[in-house]
Amino acid sequence: MVRPEVTQPVADQLALRADGLHKKFGAVTALAGVSFSIRTGEFVTLLGPSGCGKSTILRILAGIETPTRGAVAIGGKVVNDTERRILVQPERRDLSMVFQSYAVWPHMSVAANVAFPLRYRKVPRDQRRSRVTEALRAVRMEEYVDRYPHQLSGGQQQRVAVARSIVGHPALLLLDEPLSNLDARLREDMRVELKRLHLELGLTMLYVTHDQSEALAMSDRILVMDHGLVLQEGTPEEVYRSPESLTVARFLGVKNIVSGRVSGDSVVEALGGSLPATLAEPMAPGSEVAVAIRPDGFALTDEGSSRPSVSGEIQLAQFLGGAYEHEIDVGGTMVIAQSPQRLGARGDTVALSVDRDAVIAFPADESTS
Repeated sequence: MVRPEVTQPVADQLALRADGLHKKFGAVTALAGVSFSIRTGEFVTLLGPSGCGKSTILRILAGIETPTRGAVAIGGKVVNDTERRILVQPERRDLSMVFQSYAVWPHMSVAANVAFPLRYRKVPRDQRRSRVTEALRAVRMEEYVDRYPHQLSGGQQQRVAVARSIVGHPALLLLDEPLSNLDARLREDMRVELKRLHLELGLTMLYVTHDQSEALAMSDRILVMDHGLVLQEGTPEEVYRSPESLTVARFLGVKNIVSGRVSGDSVVEALGGSLPATLAEPMAPGSEVAVAIRPDGFALTDEGSSRPSVSGEIQLAQFLGGAYEHEIDVGGTMVIAQSPQRLGARGDTVALSVDRDAVIAFPADESTS
């Protein structure tokens, strides 16, 4: 592709700005006032469970849906503004979209599928040919130019869909769970390919998924959503290590939520011991808390160690490939611990230290919200 390489977002250039997006479908509120922006060259992910409103945002940006209230600007051009009654049609928005279902036309060759947006815009034939070649080369599909979709695997069809989406050099690329129909290995391969394209071509991408691993691996920034709201935004490291609510912690894979009590500055009583912890907000000693502990925060305690620890009996140990996952009964509470090494066999009693950075205490009332 003949485009400048952009490996970092351009801080002073906004590719997208969404202000106060609301959307209702009858009595159902899909979006309850969502605002965010994306810098040119940035990879941003909307992460959340089904029904949280993330795909509705994409459809509004693409012009497939209209917001009940709010405004959208793409590349500095306002395409939606309910107050000023501005509504730019989808075909006049400088963006492309990759769907979950690939949406490649079965009666067209790979080349014809990729060329379609250029034909629609009446790009001259010689330019179409060179840009199709560049797009297919970018997704490593140039040798399949004359094949038809029925001759391609699912992963290859998705590459064709991506090539079609980038051939017009859009200001913004929208991706709506594009990997969910692929098997595990193809998902991983395509995840790497999408990130490579983002870096090599300087694409500005807004990606929608409910898969935490996809969001953490690919994104410059993640917006965690639920019930039509953005609960938290930040880098993958920020949202993973410092969730601002119990809901975000749960959605990012914190499987251990236990009851506890604040006993001092950055210390909670939980699991029958004193654990170092980060308090999500200032809380007085004696306050009841819901303690979130990441599974990777546990480690075997060396004999004679002075580090705070808890003891429990291993109920189950599973090998996951890159790590072991253990179910451990700690005083009647089952916790999940992940470790690069096996901590022991079923029935073994183990003493575990807990990393302070893996423990966050939230007000107890959050556990019921």
